[in-house]
Amino acid sequence: MSSSRSDYLLLAIFALAVLTMPIWLAPIGAGYPDILQKFAIFGIFALGFNILFGFSGYLSFGHAAFLGTGSYAAVWMFKLLSMNALIALVFAIAVAGVFAFLIGFVSLRRSGIYFSILTLAFAQMSYNLAYSVLTPITNGETGLQVSGSDPRILDHMFGSPSGRGVPDLFGLELQGWPGFYFCAILLILAFFVTMRIRNSTFGLMLFAIKSNQNRMNYTGFSTRPYLLAAFVISGMYAGLAGGLLAVTDPLAGADRMQWTASGEVVLMTILGGVGTLLGPVIGAAVMKYLEQIFSSFNEGVLHRAFDFLPGGVQDFMVTIVSPFVGEGWHLTLGLLFMLVVIFLPGGIMEGLRRVSGRFKGNRGEATAPHAGH
Repeated sequence: MSSSRSDYLLLAIFALAVLTMPIWLAPIGAGYPDILQKFAIFGIFALGFNILFGFSGYLSFGHAAFLGTGSYAAVWMFKLLSMNALIALVFAIAVAGVFAFLIGFVSLRRSGIYFSILTLAFAQMSYNLAYSVLTPITNGETGLQVSGSDPRILDHMFGSPSGRGVPDLFGLELQGWPGFYFCAILLILAFFVTMRIRNSTFGLMLFAIKSNQNRMNYTGFSTRPYLLAAFVISGMYAGLAGGLLAVTDPLAGADRMQWTASGEVVLMTILGGVGTLLGPVIGAAVMKYLEQIFSSFNEGVLHRAFDFLPGGVQDFMVTIVSPFVGEGWHLTLGLLFMLVVIFLPGGIMEGLRRVSGRFKGNRGEATAPHAGH
């Protein structure tokens, strides 16, 4: 695997941008640890999904199964062994990887829409099992959470039980800003690994499969092992994201396995830019920011926003806008997604490339007369 100097420069800029998010996102109301943790966690989730969908072209509608599995695995480690986040995350990644191997081994026997339907079916099976048959493990509708009566064998063995039941990193409680920076560092590491995968022979094979899988098969390459490896790696990313959700809030519920969660990561990746490095992270941040903003609006906020209008017009505007905020904020997301797909098929990254290209073009035109002299 090799990376150019420009890749390491991109990594340095990305790391600086992530670590300074509390500063430059504060003016738009996103400089809080809770929402920044979501940016980082779902950025990891989208990065992993992009390895499968963006690099190899296989669209999965069931990645929420690995997100939920990672959460359950992490909470069980909190309950049984220790509140140390590293132990929980390692177990979450391992369990999600094994689960992804089993689902991928079956699902990758098909391609195209049949593969997508199979992954969706497995995710819905997992969701329903978590609510019914696996209730002793998942605690059903109530969800799995830590309690003071948990054994926490390692914590008690080494004399460091966490009385509050808050996940920690060798004694440092991962709440608030420490929790954000922990997630941010893992996002940077996940971005680095994704970059290395893209620049590796394995990554080139995935892009070749996406370009023309039949031609790859005719040349004698067996594509299935590469696809299965990409599926497992992608599932492990999702398991890490699920484990981090449990670290920031030690609770695991079956709702994290629902098909809507799988749909969200698809939207994040397409919104940011499929197959790009930065696109999935940007898409995840934009979606979670819109969720935070628009879902918090209610009729009272809308009335205050339109209070400069006459009474009748104000009520009319509130009636028009109210379905797109609060619980209906997904309508706003749907409209945004439609606009991106229609006008920017390559996502936000395509828009940035267009703006950059136009800026360079204008600068070139400005310097051309001087070059003639």
